[in-house]
Amino acid sequence: MEANTTNDTLAAPDLRGINFEEGYIAVIDKPLGWTSTDVVRKIKFALRRLGYRRIKVGHAGTLDPLATGVLIVCIGRATKMVDALQAEEKEYVTDICLGATTPSYDLEHPIDRTYPTEHITREAVLAALDSLTGERLQTPPLYSAKKIEGTRAYELARAGEEVELRQALIHIYEMQLLACDLPRIRVQVRCSKGTYIRSLAREIGEALQSGAHLESLRRTRSGGFRVEMAHKLEDFLEKLAACETK
Repeated sequence: MEANTTNDTLAAPDLRGINFEEGYIAVIDKPLGWTSTDVVRKIKFALRRLGYRRIKVGHAGTLDPLATGVLIVCIGRATKMVDALQAEEKEYVTDICLGATTPSYDLEHPIDRTYPTEHITREAVLAALDSLTGERLQTPPLYSAKKIEGTRAYELARAGEEVELRQALIHIYEMQLLACDLPRIRVQVRCSKGTYIRSLAREIGEALQSGAHLESLRRTRSGGFRVEMAHKLEDFLEKLAACETK
């Protein structure tokens, strides 16, 4: 198969003849604006139309609605692999705007505060990235799917309740500065499971004695699955629809 040069994804494979109950892993390029659960629900609905009424479908690693890229969807017996796949190393490319913060640390919410950026240089950005590399504790964003006594943190935050999230141990293996057009930077991040790139952006702003928020985020790799291996969701659903009725 040839890669789609417009978005670095492949055409979906021929799915006819596959017994999805036996287990199948679909690597999807999650569309902008979709939740990871939206993708799982859509694929599960398509499989039910093929006769798989009680089939299990799950994803191995949540992506925010404003993020795109590699989403591993496990089908049938492959759902037993979710925890192992989710635990693997991740890689992202993110565009970060310095000098401003938002409550969600990305563009889901409007800017709530601005900061000076005149003092920031490329060398200072490189030093900030270096200071945040390694194993350390990180606080998840208030607007996140983390559960507090059974309730999602973002639900509590939207209700105006005070939210206190526990720090989690993460590992930033490597960060590369891909572009520096201040006050905007593009960074490639290689990290462990549980790392919030939105929180990392905010930390970069703080390290630069300023503020920061995500403008875009793309997961380019999850474990051994790269974005070049991913399929457009609409193509994958079309190939599912083309399968013979089970």
